[in-house]
Amino acid sequence: MISTVVWGTGNVGRAAIRAVAAHPELQLVAVVVRNPDKVGRDAGELAGLDGRLGVPATDDVDAVLAGKPRAVVYAASGDIRPDDALADICRAIGAGAVVVTPSLYALYDHRSAPKELRDPVLAAIAAGGGSLFVSGVDPGWANDVLPLLVSGLGTVVEVIRCQEIFDYSTYDQPDAVRYLVGMGQPMDYQPPMLMPSVPTMVWGGQLRLMARALGVELEDIRETCDRRSLDATVGTAMMGEFEAGTQGAVRFEVQGIVDGEPRIVVEHVTRIHPSCAPEWPMPPDGTGAHRVIIEGRPRIEVTIEAADEGENRSAGGNATAVGRLVNAIDWLAGAAPGLYDALDVPLRPGKLERKPR
Repeated sequence: MISTVVWGTGNVGRAAIRAVAAHPELQLVAVVVRNPDKVGRDAGELAGLDGRLGVPATDDVDAVLAGKPRAVVYAASGDIRPDDALADICRAIGAGAVVVTPSLYALYDHRSAPKELRDPVLAAIAAGGGSLFVSGVDPGWANDVLPLLVSGLGTVVEVIRCQEIFDYSTYDQPDAVRYLVGMGQPMDYQPPMLMPSVPTMVWGGQLRLMARALGVELEDIRETCDRRSLDATVGTAMMGEFEAGTQGAVRFEVQGIVDGEPRIVVEHVTRIHPSCAPEWPMPPDGTGAHRVIIEGRPRIEVTIEAADEGENRSAGGNATAVGRLVNAIDWLAGAAPGLYDALDVPLRPGKLERKPR
């Protein structure tokens, strides 16, 4: 069994605890939390499971890493604390752990990552013998392995488009929705996530990764952004009201330019209510979906919907992203220490649950 730690118990961490607990080759040995109110609570309770797992949450990182876990699922956010996230991850790698995480956007394609981000990771790998694999929560597989797999089913590929279409009223992360993305803010508010160059910082690595797999080099990366206001005040179950006249929908693209044209595109269409920008693409179930469109011969379109924690589609997206990361741990544990990306780590089949007779 591969001793595994889950670090963080938010939207991603809850799914990670469930994934590790269900994996037949992994053993959950610790859960790391920052909130003192969570210290001592059972991991099963924190993950929303029916039963206890017998692993109490702790905030003693030193003690956890002193136990030499073989793997760490780093699920703490890196959105507003990238330096702290990098330091935490390097600390775990330096302790000899295989680390999987969605928290360091620039390392989706580590070959193009800034030196100041890449070098500390490589130093930790050299010192401690650990490894790192970064994949996204948008989710990463929808912007790398899935479009690349589908592209191989055609004879001519002209454009690859990866879409996330999502109703943010179901996403239990108010700070990210209201302040990072700007939902419910005045239209003259500048959301940090939509500032020029930020989408490229987050998703540019995935474009470069796909381009490398497709055998082309990007001439440029361009961004487009369209924001719409709410016509009427709307209420949501998780985040309260969003007032008329404030931002209610966002549509942006991060475009990889080849031969002067957008040929590899990551597009996000997000709203706080279906009444806002109804002419934009809608998810089939009204809540959320990920879609890959291959323009070429033949034209191929694949739409994926996932639900977790009941019928929560946002939790389903997190769960599939976590599944990609957690299911990579056994392969990483058997590989040489190193810094890996989505093209290095093979797709791992799921484990068919065996029911008692």
